[in-house]
Amino acid sequence: MAATRRDNRVTFVQNFTCTAVAGITARTVISPLDVAKVLMQVGTRDTHEGVLKTFNNVYNAQGIRAFWKGNFMGCLRLAPFSAIQFSAFHKVKQHLVDDSGRMSPMHAMLAGSLAGMVATVLTYPTDMVKTRLIVQNAQRKRYKGVTHAFSLIMKEEGLLAFYRGMFVSLIGSLPYTMVTFAAYETLDQVWNKPRYMYTPMQSLFNGCVAAAIAQLACYPFDTIRKKLQAQSPVIKDGGGVDVHFRGAIAAARATHRRYGYKGFWRGITPNLCKIVPYAGIMFMTFEALKRSMLYHNGYTVSVFDDTPKPGIDQTMQRSELEAWRKRHT
Repeated sequence: MAATRRDNRVTFVQNFTCTAVAGITARTVISPLDVAKVLMQVGTRDTHEGVLKTFNNVYNAQGIRAFWKGNFMGCLRLAPFSAIQFSAFHKVKQHLVDDSGRMSPMHAMLAGSLAGMVATVLTYPTDMVKTRLIVQNAQRKRYKGVTHAFSLIMKEEGLLAFYRGMFVSLIGSLPYTMVTFAAYETLDQVWNKPRYMYTPMQSLFNGCVAAAIAQLACYPFDTIRKKLQAQSPVIKDGGGVDVHFRGAIAAARATHRRYGYKGFWRGITPNLCKIVPYAGIMFMTFEALKRSMLYHNGYTVSVFDDTPKPGIDQTMQRSELEAWRKRHT
């Protein structure tokens, strides 16, 4: 999504909490789409007849709870990934700002890309485990939960197993960032006004369109990554992966031999379908939580709207407002 200026009326911890809860809520709601997308990328046997048939097959074979496989791991991953990405971005930013403290668009893109890479490397095992939990059959579980998955993979496959597909992920992150950046720049010309003047709906629209374009362009990297994560020499049928390979290049060749180029975009439909609801739910949840924080901090008259409290300067930070209150009580 487009970067937005943080509201100084809420603290960093409050803002981070709102973002984390909003992300967890949105991720949980769209989990069925994510499960279908991953299963189609990996190529499990119940996914070869299209998206709707995939949903039907999963439901009939594994039950409704199967659509939330790996969701707990995905939610756990959100907070550390965001925190690491945020910290890395500001560390890199210190070396790229000019004398006025600003970054050029290209430097901002570079900082964002590097921060994403750092966060990916440090949290990659959680993503790999999430994939394994999604791919396993919910009625015949190999992994009983998150901790059991970590311990069993370590015991049977070793530490390096947690990093299968990471190199592909890092390679794909650069073009993804570049395409996203180019999409935002193009959309800026459509609105013909500075980004800080966008309405929330314009920012939401831009974020969804940019994400859709970038994911369409870079989806093959993600498909190969998921196949590498799911494949295992110790699991029956190789982890459910539809092609046999050793390494990323072999995986790409095997995928092309079986499906042609369209094989690299298997699962793209549920992936694109989740962009708008994810962004919308995250936006609405964040705004609702933020309104409650503003009311708690004493800036507004109700948790249900943004009506300012009479006599309160809305430009003051929370610490300044508390100091002002002490002087006037």
